[in-house]
Amino acid sequence: MTTVNVYLNFTGNCEEAFNFYKSIFKGDFTYIGRYGDMPPQEGMPSMPEEQKNKIMHISLPISNETMLMGADAMDGFGPPVVMGNNISLNVSVDKKSEADRIFKALVEGGQVTMPLADTFWGAYFGMTVDKFGINWMVNMENTPE
Repeated sequence: MTTVNVYLNFTGNCEEAFNFYKSIFKGDFTYIGRYGDMPPQEGMPSMPEEQKNKIMHISLPISNETMLMGADAMDGFGPPVVMGNNISLNVSVDKKSEADRIFKALVEGGQVTMPLADTFWGAYFGMTVDKFGINWMVNMENTPE
């Protein structure tokens, strides 16, 4: 089943914002990943200490069908945050072939910001801006096809 969820980008206060949303929606975080959890990346400079505790990804269910997701936008990990482009639509699918199909269609006439690939956190994931300027993330948790 394909789902679409809102993904919010922040400039350093993601954890504060999500604790606020948690107090409103009364759920529990299903995932919190920090930039310091990332393995070193070849060709990338080492991460400054003050950035390691920033949120790389956080998930907060707000209903049975909807997940609020977010991150602190960091230099080198996507486009800079400008109010108005700090929201993405995250499409989650069950099959890699469906992720490939959707990503290919969204990229047509647009721009890839992170190629669709297997990730260290266990997902098949990519990001694009479509030809209308809308930010999209395509995500498939690594499960057999």
